[in-house]
Amino acid sequence: MGDSCVNQDVCHSEDGSAVVEESMFSMADMFLLSLIVGLLTYWFFFRQKKEEPIEFKVQTSATPTSRDSSFVEKMKKTGKNIVVFYGSQTGTGEEFANRLAKDAHRYGMRGMAADPEEFEMVDLGRLTEIDNSLAVFCMATYGEGDPTDNAQDFYDWLQEADVDLNGLKFAVFGLGNKTYEHFNAMGKYVDKRLEELGAERIFELGSGDDDGNLEEDFITWREQFWPAVCEHFGVEATGDESSIRQYELVVYTDENMNKVYTGEMGRLNSYETQKPYESGDHVAVYPANDSSIVNKLAEVLGVDLETVISLNNLDEESNKKHPFPCPTAYRTALTYYLDITNPPRTNVLYELAQYATDPKEQENLRKMASSSAEGKAMYLNWVVEARRNILAILEDMPSLRPPLDHLCELLPRLQARYYSIASSSKVHSNSIHICAVVVEYESKTGRQNKGVATNWLRNKQPNDNGHKSSVPMYVRKSQFRLPFKPSTPVIMIGPGTGIAPFVGFIQEREWLKQQGKDVGETVLYYGCRHEHEDYLYKEELTKFYKDGVLTQLNVAYSRDQKEKIYVQHLLKKNKENVWKLINEENAHIYVCGDARNMARDVLSAFYDIVEEYGQMDRSQAIDYIKKLMTKGRYSQDVWS
Repeated sequence: MGDSCVNQDVCHSEDGSAVVEESMFSMADMFLLSLIVGLLTYWFFFRQKKEEPIEFKVQTSATPTSRDSSFVEKMKKTGKNIVVFYGSQTGTGEEFANRLAKDAHRYGMRGMAADPEEFEMVDLGRLTEIDNSLAVFCMATYGEGDPTDNAQDFYDWLQEADVDLNGLKFAVFGLGNKTYEHFNAMGKYVDKRLEELGAERIFELGSGDDDGNLEEDFITWREQFWPAVCEHFGVEATGDESSIRQYELVVYTDENMNKVYTGEMGRLNSYETQKPYESGDHVAVYPANDSSIVNKLAEVLGVDLETVISLNNLDEESNKKHPFPCPTAYRTALTYYLDITNPPRTNVLYELAQYATDPKEQENLRKMASSSAEGKAMYLNWVVEARRNILAILEDMPSLRPPLDHLCELLPRLQARYYSIASSSKVHSNSIHICAVVVEYESKTGRQNKGVATNWLRNKQPNDNGHKSSVPMYVRKSQFRLPFKPSTPVIMIGPGTGIAPFVGFIQEREWLKQQGKDVGETVLYYGCRHEHEDYLYKEELTKFYKDGVLTQLNVAYSRDQKEKIYVQHLLKKNKENVWKLINEENAHIYVCGDARNMARDVLSAFYDIVEEYGQMDRSQAIDYIKKLMTKGRYSQDVWS
């Protein structure tokens, strides 16, 4: 969903998670992760503390003044003239913004990356107070054309703003995914709206496609963007291509261990009780990297993982004091905070090149980090397609031995993985269930690569005492919601792990029936390859159907016969009933699963049904479905 997605270990997301082909999995690979969270309840939902809580002081910031929240005042104070705002869900938009801000020094300018959520964006009108000023926006699109969480307020302000931005110079790079209908909607909107408000675009909108090669799209745009900046402001490149460190290393020898981060995502001791969830919500799981990879990294680099360090921002005025929670041990940073399993981006290779003592290895690293056609092809082949993570790169380049503190500065943050909740809180009030594929495959280099979160979760063993198998997580609200009236029919389409939220929906409809409510038709279209190999929740769904909770159970087996049968074929087979439910009974439609093919094919099937039975042409049928989407009667929870 733009730069974030459900079941992130099995999708191609903003942070570069692998697309795992269907052929890689057999039934042995399918693993239903049902997290019985007495422990999660204990830690996160309904815990009633009998013991006295441990007391610790939480340092709270004073209410920010207008000066504190003014990026213009901050830029004046620190001598910056370029501000790069980012809208980011999984970190890549922020990463690109930091790279652009860092680039500025090569052109005699000074840049800063900024989170629009932290500043008063009305100050855009004041940016002209700074000579040669420029606002750049790296904006990711989330879900079906939505802004990311941290850009929501900015988006709302843009929609309502009645402000004159005449004189403001700007440029926009969008991060999106072409498998979604509203490709790069946020980037396009910001670009268009700023111009409407009078701002001057100094370079064309960049459109990054995460379904293709987002990194290549970015560096291609970037290599044309900076010459345009130089021409516009009459400046020249300084020729200084040296690496500039953003953080300085501090090593602790006698640090009070109570003040050292051990994996918390926010403040110390931050795992607190959370509110119950609703059917259709997502659970975000913070995983840990495989300890064997962490240990091998330490071995290759010859470092002591128990060393307690802090990386402190050299810019004392920066809001981002550390790249991850500090102080902490190297082991904790590599286990909980840093992404060490995905192929590094080109900027990481560029920075690391200086540490390669072999001239050929240094040349190859610099070439792959360049914007030349040869370099791009080499990076795509040797890093991306070969799925080389940082450990594999170090193993295959024996002369490359960077200091671990610099590597920790360069690597992106390990991101939470989002999963649709496969249970109803009405039925399972003390647990959350999820359904996912355990990812494990052999790369082109012969290495065994594993999905971070699914393998980590697989090794978690629920324990009665609630202490051994704690899972850092939070529940993220979703727009995927059952109709307010239980009597409203629902049509659910979810092949593969797309079944997850519908298990929760069906459980809730069963519970509502037991409460004496009038429950409307509950129709499911589910698809898998083979009935006897990868039919998920087969027993549960069969029972729901026999008990009358599921009024229709339509299952498509794509590989059990010569011709492939998918859910869209069953929809067309039952087209008269589908139209009756939609047109006469106001049914709500839900689609969950693959965005690249399934979601599009299902949408096309609905167009066909509306055309035939609604006696409309294609454009009218498309408008009909779009109106259902606007009314919340056609909802999608899809990933690529």
